[in-house]
Amino acid sequence: MAHKVYSKDDIRALIKEENVEFLRLQFSDVFGTIKNVEVPVSQLEKVLANNLMFDGSSIEGFVRIEESDMYLYPDLNTFMIFPWATDERGGKVARLIADIYTAERKPFAGDPRGNLKRVLKEMNATGFEAFNIGTEPEFFLFKLDEDGNPTTKLNDKGSYFDLAPLDMGENTRRQIVLEMERMGFEVEAAHHEVAPGQHEVDFKYASALEAADNIQTFKLIVKTIAREHGLYATFLPKPISGINGNGMHMNMSLFTKEGNAFYDVDDEMQLSAAAYSFMGGLLAHGANFTAITNPTVNSYKRLTPGFEAPVYVAWSGSNRSPMIRVPAARGNSTRLELRSVDPTANPYLAFAAVLAAGLDGIKHEMTPNHAVDQNIYLMDESERKRAGITDLPDTLLDAIDALESDVVIKDALGNALLRTFVDAKHLEYQAYRREVSQWELDTYLEQY
Repeated sequence: MAHKVYSKDDIRALIKEENVEFLRLQFSDVFGTIKNVEVPVSQLEKVLANNLMFDGSSIEGFVRIEESDMYLYPDLNTFMIFPWATDERGGKVARLIADIYTAERKPFAGDPRGNLKRVLKEMNATGFEAFNIGTEPEFFLFKLDEDGNPTTKLNDKGSYFDLAPLDMGENTRRQIVLEMERMGFEVEAAHHEVAPGQHEVDFKYASALEAADNIQTFKLIVKTIAREHGLYATFLPKPISGINGNGMHMNMSLFTKEGNAFYDVDDEMQLSAAAYSFMGGLLAHGANFTAITNPTVNSYKRLTPGFEAPVYVAWSGSNRSPMIRVPAARGNSTRLELRSVDPTANPYLAFAAVLAAGLDGIKHEMTPNHAVDQNIYLMDESERKRAGITDLPDTLLDAIDALESDVVIKDALGNALLRTFVDAKHLEYQAYRREVSQWELDTYLEQY
């Protein structure tokens, strides 16, 4: 998204010119769910003065009821007018993304966005100016039933880069792109993905905080436009068994005043020592931040061999089966691609965890094992062991256990977010264990 800088006067003028009637103050809870407080435009000055309050005890993982009063501090540079009218007069809704502050006017430790800002400041203290991220979020389009509820009925039978009539979601995807561009995104590509009903829209990279904001906005646009076309968009990692799931590949690079810190023209792969060490940190902590980058029970249905999702902790310059790939572009476009992430991840938490892992690699000058340029899916266990390849966690419970063993990743979340996240995910996994699946009935009922 094209980065803009807004003053309070800019926002006042735009609200008047564009006939904005409501302001939506958005923020995210620990699980990445978008929340908002909407007020009439008559409350603009209260919003701009950081005096808008809300009840934090109503948001899961925030605060206890006796500590409920919290302030919304809007980030003025996130001002955006939604391109859909609210009433017959054409009145519009604008949004501002807000940070959460306590009643004592201090940053709230349980605010994922504020936590990412904290980790980015720690990065700045080590000499890096920016952590740039470009994501590739995938989603499915499903049909709605007669009551408007989502089904798992696919709306097309297309595959990678197919066109209409096979790609019946083409018009929906085009409308998504048009709305994104109207809202300031720079869309680089949009196409049908490998699985039937699956789509991808790629937009330009941004600094980590802006990139996280963009992902949250993107999800809102996709779901809104899909509904307008009578469809349901889902970012669930594995909504249908037997076909590829939804990933959100994460392309990343560190920048200093001199430029891309991952680029070194004299290296055989034209990667710098910082790039190798950052990669070493990702590999060392990869299994331990997986609970954050793949935070649902369903995430681990995607992380299985045979469906293009990486399940092995390894890297390559060309092979797409390891967890990390090094795309071919060099110069200021030099980057590492983390392929295990899925779009249910809270981007603020995921970016903080991944950045902390990479910086730890740089701090301790970690060296990654040799690149694995053969298809790991075709290697047997002994071959993988000889190559030093380990597995990502098999289940959410395994991932949570790994997370709790890693001081670096825990510090990247902070105690307030960590405890809320871990406790909730333990409850989620226990609820999952209590359910009997159709697969169990189909496999065992007649046998036993």
